[in-house]
Amino acid sequence: MTLPRATQSRFLKVLGGAPLDPPPLWMMRQAGRYLPEYRQVRAEAGGFLKLCYTPKFAAEVTLQPIRRFGFDAAIIFSDILVIPHALGVELAFEAGEGPRLSPVGDAAGVAALAPSLDRAKVEPVYDAISLARAALPRETALIGFCGAPWTVATYMVAGHGTDDQAPARLLALRDPMLFQSLIDRLVEASIAHLCAQIEAGADAVQIFDTWSGVLDPASFERWCVAPMTRIVEALAAHHPSVPVIAFPKGASLEALERMAQVGVAAIGLDWTADRRAARARLSDQVTLQGNLDPLRLIAGGAALEEEIGRIRSDFLGVRHIFNLGHGIRPETPVEHVEKLVAGVRRVL
Repeated sequence: MTLPRATQSRFLKVLGGAPLDPPPLWMMRQAGRYLPEYRQVRAEAGGFLKLCYTPKFAAEVTLQPIRRFGFDAAIIFSDILVIPHALGVELAFEAGEGPRLSPVGDAAGVAALAPSLDRAKVEPVYDAISLARAALPRETALIGFCGAPWTVATYMVAGHGTDDQAPARLLALRDPMLFQSLIDRLVEASIAHLCAQIEAGADAVQIFDTWSGVLDPASFERWCVAPMTRIVEALAAHHPSVPVIAFPKGASLEALERMAQVGVAAIGLDWTADRRAARARLSDQVTLQGNLDPLRLIAGGAALEEEIGRIRSDFLGVRHIFNLGHGIRPETPVEHVEKLVAGVRRVL
């Protein structure tokens, strides 16, 4: 079967090496609780995991921000923790508390993981991608994603999110061989999951390393750069035309520069990144994505409008995809998103 693709995508053109002004625009977590139509579908689904694992619901909420705002890319509605779930880890989402997993913090826990993804558990994600891709216009790209092995491992070891991910850091320090075996399992699962998303219709993929910023340089090299290198090389072998975006949140400029060397098409910058320094050191290697502070989108007014102008000015003339520096927050006013879209698409 020939899959529809985003053959007229400005987003993919920039990832392919062509600077555009105005830049293409999408937002992390753009399908979410700030939208009333999302809240309606989530209530109908009856829970977060049911929303993720019901293709018609996941595809619908993926499409909602495209219909409302006309973003240049959609990102499939799913979660980074579907990978451990498909490896046999119990997973639940508690209202107001976030994810809860059965901890994988010792040799017995790692040994109990399935050798590969349970395809039946993740198949709904791929079905949702096919539904969304078929419904999207050809100018709108569809992004698949996964969590980076390090970030996913931090949730698996602790059984939940923590402020500094100390449980995973301690396990990596005390028993690096055991932790390496967990990372290895996640690398292979991530490759399989991303390839399946591409085969279902994703035009590009993003890898979220939300907790990379808590690592020292040597640990960043081992637990972030090395796994990412293996994933990117495998994707290049299987799907050489599909670009990969890395988002190592909180990483230093030196760490971002190191990540840019592994073969990714783009690096996502969080809102704390020095844009001009990133441009000077990275823009000849990769596309830069980001990096509006999500709180500015909530604040609106001059705080939003002035920063949109500064970001566009700082990246003018280089490959840039406008995005937030992290995900959009539930309390964000819809009218502020409308102003963001208008400001980004205004001709300078």
